Amino acid sequence: MFKEFKAFIAKGNALAMAIGIVIGAAFTSIVNSLVDDIIMPPLGLLIGNVDFTNLFLSLNGTHYDTLKAAQDAGAPTINYGLFINNVISFLIITFSVFLIVKLISKYMPQEPKQPATKECPYCLSSVPEKATKCPHCTSELVTTEGNATV
Repeated sequence: MFKEFKAFIAKGNALAMAIGIVIGAAFTSIVNSLVDDIIMPPLGLLIGNVDFTNLFLSLNGTHYDTLKAAQDAGAPTINYGLFINNVISFLIITFSVFLIVKLISKYMPQEPKQPATKECPYCLSSVPEKATKCPHCTSELVTTEGNATV
Protein backbone atom coordinates (compact mmCIF):
# COMPACT_ATOMS: atom_id res chain seq x y z
CA MET A 1 0.00 0.00 0.00
CA PHE A 2 2.87 2.36 0.81
CA LYS A 3 4.39 1.67 -2.64
CA GLU A 4 1.12 2.56 -4.33
CA PHE A 5 0.84 5.76 -2.28
CA LYS A 6 4.42 6.70 -3.16
CA ALA A 7 3.69 6.11 -6.86
CA PHE A 8 0.52 8.21 -6.56
CA ILE A 9 2.49 11.11 -5.03
CA ALA A 10 5.26 10.75 -7.61
CA LYS A 11 2.83 11.01 -10.52
CA GLY A 12 1.78 14.49 -9.43
CA ASN A 13 -1.84 13.53 -8.85
CA ALA A 14 -1.71 14.58 -5.21
CA LEU A 15 -0.16 17.95 -6.06
CA ALA A 16 -2.75 18.60 -8.78
CA MET A 17 -5.53 17.60 -6.38
CA ALA A 18 -4.16 19.89 -3.64
CA ILE A 19 -3.94 22.82 -6.06
CA GLY A 20 -7.50 22.14 -7.20
CA ILE A 21 -8.77 22.13 -3.62
CA VAL A 22 -7.04 25.44 -2.80
CA ILE A 23 -8.30 27.11 -5.97
CA GLY A 24 -11.77 25.66 -5.35
CA ALA A 25 -11.86 27.12 -1.84
CA ALA A 26 -10.81 30.55 -3.12
CA PHE A 27 -13.32 30.33 -5.97
CA THR A 28 -16.09 29.39 -3.53
CA SER A 29 -15.51 32.51 -1.46
CA ILE A 30 -15.68 34.65 -4.62
CA VAL A 31 -18.91 32.98 -5.72
CA ASN A 32 -20.42 33.33 -2.25
CA SER A 33 -19.64 37.03 -2.33
CA LEU A 34 -21.14 37.30 -5.82
CA VAL A 35 -24.33 35.63 -4.63
CA ASP A 36 -24.63 37.39 -1.27
CA ASP A 37 -23.48 40.86 -2.32
CA ILE A 38 -24.40 41.18 -6.01
CA ILE A 39 -27.15 38.78 -7.06
CA MET A 40 -29.38 38.39 -3.99
CA PRO A 41 -29.97 42.09 -3.14
CA PRO A 42 -31.53 42.96 -6.54
CA LEU A 43 -33.37 39.64 -6.61
CA GLY A 44 -34.76 40.37 -3.15
CA LEU A 45 -35.78 43.86 -4.31
CA LEU A 46 -37.57 42.40 -7.34
CA ILE A 47 -39.68 40.11 -5.17
CA GLY A 48 -40.52 42.77 -2.60
CA ASN A 49 -37.50 43.77 -0.49
CA VAL A 50 -36.94 40.23 0.73
CA ASP A 51 -33.55 39.48 2.29
CA PHE A 52 -33.07 35.79 1.61
CA THR A 53 -30.73 35.39 4.59
CA ASN A 54 -33.62 36.34 6.85
CA LEU A 55 -36.06 33.82 5.43
CA PHE A 56 -36.50 31.24 8.15
CA LEU A 57 -39.11 29.32 10.03
CA SER A 58 -39.00 29.34 13.82
CA LEU A 59 -39.87 25.91 15.16
CA ASN A 60 -40.73 27.04 18.68
CA GLY A 61 -43.73 29.13 17.53
CA THR A 62 -42.21 32.46 18.59
CA HIS A 63 -41.88 35.24 15.97
CA TYR A 64 -38.43 36.77 15.47
CA ASP A 65 -37.71 39.70 13.16
CA THR A 66 -34.34 38.36 11.97
CA LEU A 67 -32.52 35.08 11.84
CA LYS A 68 -29.83 36.54 14.09
CA ALA A 69 -32.43 37.38 16.74
CA ALA A 70 -33.79 33.84 16.58
CA GLN A 71 -30.31 32.34 16.82
CA ASP A 72 -29.39 34.65 19.73
CA ALA A 73 -32.53 33.47 21.53
CA GLY A 74 -31.50 29.86 20.89
CA ALA A 75 -34.64 29.11 18.89
CA PRO A 76 -34.59 26.12 16.54
CA THR A 77 -35.01 27.37 12.98
CA ILE A 78 -35.26 26.09 9.44
CA ASN A 79 -33.12 28.50 7.43
CA TYR A 80 -34.60 28.12 3.96
CA GLY A 81 -33.29 31.55 2.86
CA LEU A 82 -29.71 30.42 3.44
CA PHE A 83 -30.55 27.23 1.56
CA ILE A 84 -31.74 29.31 -1.43
CA ASN A 85 -28.44 31.25 -1.32
CA ASN A 86 -26.48 27.98 -1.26
CA VAL A 87 -28.45 26.53 -4.19
CA ILE A 88 -27.76 29.66 -6.25
CA SER A 89 -24.06 29.49 -5.28
CA PHE A 90 -23.95 25.83 -6.31
CA LEU A 91 -25.55 26.59 -9.69
CA ILE A 92 -23.09 29.41 -10.35
CA ILE A 93 -20.10 27.26 -9.37
CA THR A 94 -21.20 24.31 -11.49
CA PHE A 95 -21.93 26.56 -14.48
CA SER A 96 -18.52 28.20 -14.08
CA VAL A 97 -16.80 24.82 -13.91
CA PHE A 98 -18.73 23.74 -17.02
CA LEU A 99 -17.53 26.84 -18.89
CA ILE A 100 -13.93 26.31 -17.76
CA VAL A 101 -13.93 22.65 -18.81
CA LYS A 102 -15.52 23.56 -22.13
CA LEU A 103 -12.89 26.27 -22.72
CA ILE A 104 -9.99 24.01 -21.75
CA SER A 105 -11.22 21.10 -23.86
CA LYS A 106 -11.52 23.44 -26.84
CA TYR A 107 -7.81 24.25 -26.68
CA MET A 108 -6.52 20.84 -25.58
CA PRO A 109 -4.95 18.83 -28.35
CA GLN A 110 -7.34 16.14 -29.47
CA GLU A 111 -6.09 12.64 -30.08
CA PRO A 112 -6.30 11.92 -33.77
CA LYS A 113 -8.97 9.38 -34.56
CA GLN A 114 -7.47 6.05 -35.43
CA PRO A 115 -8.79 4.62 -38.67
CA ALA A 116 -10.99 1.59 -38.25
CA THR A 117 -8.92 -1.54 -38.70
CA LYS A 118 -9.35 -5.27 -38.72
CA GLU A 119 -6.92 -8.11 -38.40
CA CYS A 120 -5.86 -10.19 -41.39
CA PRO A 121 -6.75 -13.82 -40.55
CA TYR A 122 -3.70 -15.10 -42.46
CA CYS A 123 -0.77 -12.93 -41.34
CA LEU A 124 -2.43 -11.28 -38.31
CA SER A 125 -1.44 -7.81 -39.52
CA SER A 126 -3.64 -4.80 -38.95
CA VAL A 127 -5.35 -3.66 -42.15
CA PRO A 128 -7.91 -0.91 -42.87
CA GLU A 129 -11.49 -1.96 -42.22
CA LYS A 130 -12.55 -1.45 -45.86
CA ALA A 131 -9.58 -3.32 -47.36
CA THR A 132 -10.38 -6.26 -49.61
CA LYS A 133 -6.78 -7.53 -49.83
CA CYS A 134 -4.15 -7.61 -47.13
CA PRO A 135 -1.30 -5.24 -48.09
CA HIS A 136 1.17 -7.43 -46.18
CA CYS A 137 0.45 -10.94 -47.45
CA THR A 138 -1.89 -10.11 -50.40
CA SER A 139 -4.51 -12.56 -49.16
CA GLU A 140 -8.10 -12.06 -50.20
CA LEU A 141 -10.01 -10.81 -47.14
CA VAL A 142 -13.48 -12.11 -46.27
CA THR A 143 -16.34 -9.84 -45.24
CA THR A 144 -18.35 -10.40 -42.09
CA GLU A 145 -21.10 -12.11 -44.10
CA GLY A 146 -18.66 -14.83 -45.15
CA ASN A 147 -18.52 -13.86 -48.83
CA ALA A 148 -15.21 -12.93 -50.45
CA THR A 149 -15.04 -9.29 -51.41
CA VAL A 150 -14.45 -8.34 -54.99
